[in-house]
Amino acid sequence: MAELLRQSTEYASSLYPAESNHLDNADELSQDNVYLVGAFCRDVLVGIGAVKRLAHDVKYGEIKRLFVLPAHRGSGLAKRIMGELEAHLRQRGIGVARLETGIYQPEALGLYRRLGYELRDPFGEYQPDPFSVFMEKRIV
Repeated sequence: MAELLRQSTEYASSLYPAESNHLDNADELSQDNVYLVGAFCRDVLVGIGAVKRLAHDVKYGEIKRLFVLPAHRGSGLAKRIMGELEAHLRQRGIGVARLETGIYQPEALGLYRRLGYELRDPFGEYQPDPFSVFMEKRIV
């Protein structure tokens, strides 16, 4: 997992200034309110994704660190990871999934739109950021 987190951080850092990167580290992803999944190909970890269960205005899950190695993109792994994360929330009675992503990631934005995520204002502790896109999906 450490290698995928490193590559994910490197990728985000190549696109956005540090103050616009909202990436959870390994310690944050190992908290009790986080569900982390991995996607494997021939016993090699090639994709990850996490969801943090939170409550600010409502109970919701925030999608974090969705990342698939470049050689495995376009294979449907990100969609399958998202499905698993949403199923986790539904099983716990949480009917809202939210996320923050960046403006320079058209593939991610396209995936989220295809999965039914819609634009929304910043949520939780996020502040408006010209590099950020905030999205939400009702998953009940």
